Amino acid sequence: MVREASDRKAVPVEVPAESPEKLFGELVFNRARMFEYLPKGVYDELVGAMENKRPISRRLADAVADGMRRWATEHGVTHYTHWFHPLTGGTAEKHDSFIEHDGKGGVIEEFSGKLLVQQEPDASSFPNGGIRNTFEARGYSAWDISSPAFILGHTLCIPTIFISYTGESLDYKTPLLRALNAVDKAATGVARYFDPEVRHVRSYLGWEQEYFLVDESLFSARPDLAMTGRTLMGHESPKNQQLEDHYFGAIPSRVEAFMLDLEIECHRLGIPVKTRHNEVAPNQFECAPIFEETNLANDHNLLLMSVMTEVARRHNFTVLLHEKPFAGVNGSGKHNNWSLGTDRGTMLFSPGRTGDDNLQFVTFVVNVMAAVHRHNALLKASIMSATNAHRLGANEAPPAIISIFTGKQLAEVLDVLEKSSDADLGSLAGKAGYSLGLSQIPELMLDNTDRNRTSPFAFTGNRFEFRAVGSSANCAAAMIVLNAAVAEALEEFKEKVDGRVDGGMPLREAILNEVRALIVRSKAIHFDGNGYSDEWKAEAARRGLDCETSVPLIFDAYLAPASVAMFERTRVLSGVELVARNEVKWEMYTKKVQIEARVLGDLALNHIVPVATRYQSLLLDNILKLRAAGLAEVTAEGNVEAVEKISRHIAAITAGVRSMVDARKAANAIAGERLKAVAYHDNVVPLMENIRYHIDKLELLVDNELWPLPKYRELLFIR
Repeated sequence: MVREASDRKAVPVEVPAESPEKLFGELVFNRARMFEYLPKGVYDELVGAMENKRPISRRLADAVADGMRRWATEHGVTHYTHWFHPLTGGTAEKHDSFIEHDGKGGVIEEFSGKLLVQQEPDASSFPNGGIRNTFEARGYSAWDISSPAFILGHTLCIPTIFISYTGESLDYKTPLLRALNAVDKAATGVARYFDPEVRHVRSYLGWEQEYFLVDESLFSARPDLAMTGRTLMGHESPKNQQLEDHYFGAIPSRVEAFMLDLEIECHRLGIPVKTRHNEVAPNQFECAPIFEETNLANDHNLLLMSVMTEVARRHNFTVLLHEKPFAGVNGSGKHNNWSLGTDRGTMLFSPGRTGDDNLQFVTFVVNVMAAVHRHNALLKASIMSATNAHRLGANEAPPAIISIFTGKQLAEVLDVLEKSSDADLGSLAGKAGYSLGLSQIPELMLDNTDRNRTSPFAFTGNRFEFRAVGSSANCAAAMIVLNAAVAEALEEFKEKVDGRVDGGMPLREAILNEVRALIVRSKAIHFDGNGYSDEWKAEAARRGLDCETSVPLIFDAYLAPASVAMFERTRVLSGVELVARNEVKWEMYTKKVQIEARVLGDLALNHIVPVATRYQSLLLDNILKLRAAGLAEVTAEGNVEAVEKISRHIAAITAGVRSMVDARKAANAIAGERLKAVAYHDNVVPLMENIRYHIDKLELLVDNELWPLPKYRELLFIR
């Protein structure tokens, strides 16, 4: 069967006359818009509240709401919504118009501070882990003043948190803001050892969003892609990524038109996308922005995923954000580049030019190492999901074991510090020059670390790159754990240093002694080698690192005593919230596998087996006709062999689907979300993999004209 893409011509994109600088943020109620639409006193008071993390009064909210409405309606906006991040992993919104009764039988457009600050979505209809019953529906969304409102279409979107009637968080933003506050407070206390003028430490995030594009018509012809985001069957294409010719290659014109359109939309929404390129797998691409404060960066990533889906439709594409939509080629991640910086302009993970600067640098680096070592299982749980499980450890994705890559120079510094308090810390700053000896090539500047693609958590010169985060994930899940864990480590570090100083030890010596202790304590997490090797898996187990591979069991790390203590100490998540969130995680895992199993069973029995049976009948008919014609048996030998193979695969598929249905029924009867998820992982997933094996074998046997689904060779190459 020859399948055609719907329209291979790129949709023309008119590059706007305005430069990105003028276009940037035109649909965002940022400080420039605030200054234009708010009275100066209101503007100053709001900015002060934002910078100092203070609550705002209802009077101030009313004034802001009025200016925000005037700005929005001038852009054709008719509705507003509280835009929040429920535990589904995506975003949610309920639109209301600005109209109110005017008391004279008509309506007027109004928007009060009360409506800006708070709304009441149904808290029982979102995942809540048992916090809310169906008959207990009340929940609240509340304005996050640190993330600016923006316009999508004809709707004013107001970023908010989402909590239950009883106060527990039902979203990702609430604990993220708590974690950012915790790391601000803890890091500021330590940073003041080196600069007493520091008032705040901010967490920064730069995400790298990988994704696949497929032709919309081919996507629609694959029910598995449409309903699960990945291909549940499909034999690998003879050519995929093995020639390494797609990575950083020339961008196809259709894709470049999509990318340009997406960048324009992003810039109008204040998302500072900067980089675009082909990724390793065919049809795989990446975009990345300039670093931003973590809360805003996370909002922008969620907004990007929504916008890119809409823009793709204009170009007859579908965006695939699943971590492993195609077996046998690279999956998609969302590398989270994370750093900390003071309000005085110092980036805390950047080596300095003096010994004191570098003592500060090493202090913060080893605290991160200590946090990652203590909570390596929890960090893995923060990025694990039913979808990311397919990616980790395969085709250049990081392994499902958390370790830290430091690079040679930093590793040597840590080694010297471990052995001596007299280490020279004055020579870490800057980049080394390297000449190629070619007059037409300028001197290259080498970074102070190499890169390690197999490391899930790598130091890359002035930041840490958490490479294990999945492409469809909400970055907040990883950032909540990372910032909270580092906050805990820094709090403990300060307590111990202050205790040494109170005992009469000089501050520098106290810091060095505690730094040395942390280096020794966290050595097990430091690994600069090949994370793909079997030797590393064995070594990681010997070091006591978490090597669990079962997704439901990995989630147990959230409820480990050390995790609960850390979250409660930093006031990021309560015990009740942690239990509820794990219930949601197990339930989500079960439901995603359940949906995949149902889709696979339907495709196997209603699409694949009938077509294979039909082709088998054609072969049998051919065999009978050959024999009736008196031709030699050898003439039909190939067809006889094909019939036998098809029969075996059909029988295996039919029996496999039957067993899979029985396994699902048995799992569904289990009480408790954790045990149910474990049953799906242990008993259902292996059967799905076996069914796929036989379907993929049939794909090579059945006549291409009869095969009912677009194949990898059609899906993976944009024409």
